[in-house]
Amino acid sequence: MSNEVEERTGGGSIEDMGPVDYLVIEFPGNRMTGEGFPLLVDLVDRGVIRILDLVFVRKDADGSVMAVELRDLGDEVDLSVFEGASSGLLDQGDIDDAGVALQPGNSAGIIVYENTWAAPFARAMRRAGAQLVAAGRIPVQSLLATLDAFEDPTDGR
Repeated sequence: MSNEVEERTGGGSIEDMGPVDYLVIEFPGNRMTGEGFPLLVDLVDRGVIRILDLVFVRKDADGSVMAVELRDLGDEVDLSVFEGASSGLLDQGDIDDAGVALQPGNSAGIIVYENTWAAPFARAMRRAGAQLVAAGRIPVQSLLATLDAFEDPTDGR
């Protein structure tokens, strides 16, 4: 399995990799402005992350979910820099799972990326015998709600 993962992720040992995350970013009404894509390219160019997979999907009104080719997304956004960003780690089951989170008539980008900034730390921890036993994310909406409640003088604090 290790050799297969190494081949799919562009070489190097799986033990040398940083943590791998994914994002599913929904675009209401299938409307992508492309505003965030230069920032994504910048993260890659600076070596902060490495894109392993980038897939765009669309959820039709009937609930069916299908992958969309980058060239079929329209002329509004130039995504040619992401052409070929596929390690094969995402499969149809992953696409279907992402589609469950989408509203009908919307599209999404699914990004699987390595946190290359954390690779040296991860390697050091592995050499020391440590292992990651839990991870998670706190949604921005939850952070904002907590901060709003903390700052609200009527909440009794």
